[in-house]
Amino acid sequence: MSRWTAPLAALGRATLGALGATGRVTLFAGETLSHLVRPPFYFNEFWRACLNIGWLSLPVVGLTALFTGAALALQIYAGGARFSAEQVVPSITAIGMVRELGPVLGGLMVAARVASSIAAEIGTMKVTEQIDALTTLSTNAMKYLTVPRVLAATLCVPLLVGVGDIIGIMGGWAVGTTRLGFNSTTYLKNTWDFLQFWDVGSGLVKGAAFGFIVALMGCYHGMQSGRGAQGVGHATKSAVVAASVAILAANYLLTEAFFSA
Repeated sequence: MSRWTAPLAALGRATLGALGATGRVTLFAGETLSHLVRPPFYFNEFWRACLNIGWLSLPVVGLTALFTGAALALQIYAGGARFSAEQVVPSITAIGMVRELGPVLGGLMVAARVASSIAAEIGTMKVTEQIDALTTLSTNAMKYLTVPRVLAATLCVPLLVGVGDIIGIMGGWAVGTTRLGFNSTTYLKNTWDFLQFWDVGSGLVKGAAFGFIVALMGCYHGMQSGRGAQGVGHATKSAVVAASVAILAANYLLTEAFFSA
């Protein structure tokens, strides 16, 4: 192979590798969805996943939303002051939170916390041959490990996004009324008047999609984990990176579908 064709060969190998990984994840997602509608159902695993993904993720999502809403209000006020449009702070802060920042930052925080946890847990089970033990006991590992986590994340992340939206808007309200001189009643009225149903609904749909992505990537990379501590660490890192990139890509596609002209 000449030095002129080597870069093309490397590009071709990277492209084929990316396409192969995309195909494997797609097949994994299809198999997961097919198991969602077929018994048996492991409700104990589902409720345990709901606790881990939903309730225990609330503090980090809430704090992220609070400071994001507060910083967003300051930025919009500073930008609006250039055009004597400071009054748009309540409405733009609310729309920005519920459409974009709430779902995306909530999804990324959940990805950092949950995708890594799921990948490490399942990867460790694979290394210690617990998944092989499940198969020996005639238990489908996909149905027992993947389906409850994917279903729990798909249902819980929109709830986290909704709570995060409220906290983020209240963060903007707190800054607006204490630092920027807004009247509390006027601020809340402007927020309520400018928000539309689909502004909130689109963010919740995004939250469901991001929850599915987070759990799917965690389970997939955990199942594909190599042997030993190094393999589990690589699976954990890959799960977080893949989930984060997929969330950002899915966010663009969903925004294009919901709000394109």
